[in-house]
Amino acid sequence: MPTKRFWILAVIGIPIAAIAGFVGTPIIALVYDALLVMAAVMTAKMAPSTANLRFRRQMDPVLSVRTANKITLHIENDGVERIQMRLRDEAPASCIAESQEFSIRLDPGDQIEKSYQITPIERGSDEFRGTWVRLNCPLGLVEKQVKLDTEEPVRIYPNVLALKEFNLLKQQGRLREIGIRRSRMKGLGTDFESLREYSEGDDFRKIDWKATARKGKLVVRQFEQERNQSIILAIDIGRHMLSEVNGVRKLDHVLDSLLMLTNAAALAGDLVGLLVYADTVRRYIPPRKGRSQVGLIIEAIHDLVAEPVESNSITAFAYLGQRWKRRSLLINFTDYDDIDRATDLAKSFGPMARRHLALICRVSDPYINKVFHQEVETTRDMYRRAAASMLLEDRRKAHSIIERAGIHNLEAESQNLAATLVSYYFMVKERSLL
Repeated sequence: MPTKRFWILAVIGIPIAAIAGFVGTPIIALVYDALLVMAAVMTAKMAPSTANLRFRRQMDPVLSVRTANKITLHIENDGVERIQMRLRDEAPASCIAESQEFSIRLDPGDQIEKSYQITPIERGSDEFRGTWVRLNCPLGLVEKQVKLDTEEPVRIYPNVLALKEFNLLKQQGRLREIGIRRSRMKGLGTDFESLREYSEGDDFRKIDWKATARKGKLVVRQFEQERNQSIILAIDIGRHMLSEVNGVRKLDHVLDSLLMLTNAAALAGDLVGLLVYADTVRRYIPPRKGRSQVGLIIEAIHDLVAEPVESNSITAFAYLGQRWKRRSLLINFTDYDDIDRATDLAKSFGPMARRHLALICRVSDPYINKVFHQEVETTRDMYRRAAASMLLEDRRKAHSIIERAGIHNLEAESQNLAATLVSYYFMVKERSLL
């Protein structure tokens, strides 16, 4: 690859050629150009070899979608000659990369680390497309470009990095910082944990009179929240999840919040299961507990794609009803905008509310409310506001149908959905609704 210095010298050859032509010796210009090209070719052959260049890419086992993921490059020179180069790591095509080019100088035996960030746009499988280096050659006339065989497959999942933040904040008792609310009341639950001495403010109904009689002082029972309860997460991947909010499909927002809830339930010792459906049941994972179940669910949802088909919720929940009888928190991630859709959900999902705590979880679109409350200045604004009013009225009527069927409803904007959902789960645990 010719450098800036090469082109400057090539431009200098133009007046030389003009002078040579004027004095009648054009051969001088040809000799000048030939010597310049020969020097460039010879110095390119003298470029340092990449055979002794050791390259390693370090990152998380999986990448998180729509989140900055750190990539660290480890480069080492095992040779006996100095290597000066420019390096560019080719990120996956579905990712936005920041500052992935580096100028590097390595003396013999030296090693260096360079980091950059990539933000995947879509979930699924992709690959790093190799690494390109441009080696500085003697005289600085050219750079030798070489591709290193560093191709590497990578899988892009929902936002698993958020789980690390959740776990850290939970340990520090700071979940409120990410919008998750928990009750400050102690001793809630129905599972007996221990006895302790009465302290001011304790509920008199928790006094253990037999233990009080034995010890001669007031003793109360301490309870803890029940463990081994069941949560089943049903995901609709039909046409209702194709719509976008803030440029991202509703399904992707759902998967991020579902992942957070799955992690919270596993930490609480509960069982978590998964049902994925569209026109047919696509995946089913029976409820189990443990960190391995979280990994199994992550693996099952990482490549889900919403499909342009009408979902058959009647078949899906009939399938689930035959395979799981134990009372559970059953969350259906879907959407409804009109009376017909709400009526269908009431018929298919409503019967599950007789045995389970049934909840429909939806991603709300703030754009509709924004249009409805926007000032009317033009005829176009008037029509837009009328359309928004009709949509909101349809959603209100549909919501009434869902409530009459005994189904709970949770709706939140995309950025608040995960925190709102986990807060609802904690509320269910604290009030012993299961």
